[in-house]
Amino acid sequence: MATNAPTIFVIDDQASVRHAIGEMLNVFGFVVETFDSAETFLKDITAGRPGCVVADVRMPGMDGIALVSELARRNLSLPVVLISGHADVPMAVAGIKAGAEDFIEKPLDDAKLVAAINRALSRVFAEQDARLTHDDLAERFARLTPRQAEIFDLVAGGFTSQAIAGKLDLSTRTVESYRAQIMEKMQAESVAVLVRQAIRLKRISV
Repeated sequence: MATNAPTIFVIDDQASVRHAIGEMLNVFGFVVETFDSAETFLKDITAGRPGCVVADVRMPGMDGIALVSELARRNLSLPVVLISGHADVPMAVAGIKAGAEDFIEKPLDDAKLVAAINRALSRVFAEQDARLTHDDLAERFARLTPRQAEIFDLVAGGFTSQAIAGKLDLSTRTVESYRAQIMEKMQAESVAVLVRQAIRLKRISV
């Protein structure tokens, strides 16, 4: 797994709610961090961390809509999915105008929240990928060892870790270790991103 895997930052002043959301997202495979206020989150967050914020609109201190504006002011490109148990149309419009990715009413529909998070992450990664120049990619690829480059091509070609292990006479565990190193060096959050990189580098054809 890449070390720069996206994190879902859950912010809600109600402990029971943020813990429930965190546990649910863990089940779906997300890395989750929880915070009891927007202020606590802003003290902790650092630039460049990939992820998505899930924040309650109505919280003591800074509310969810103000948080969206503050993230933009700090130039932190984290999408925000706002949640609220008191949603109304003006509040939803204010949230979207402030730059929120989506607005979901409580009680939360798990599938709806996960879909909103996935849409937000896909958009952000697509934008990052589009900004990445061919030279940036080539420079990252040049940092791979010959063995890592070989496994890069096989992963991008659709081979599983087990198949690669058999093809190169390695253990599956060794291949998984190489894959993690490749994902980190190429700054790829998923195999899908790695395949797109391989296409742009003309390592594979479409």
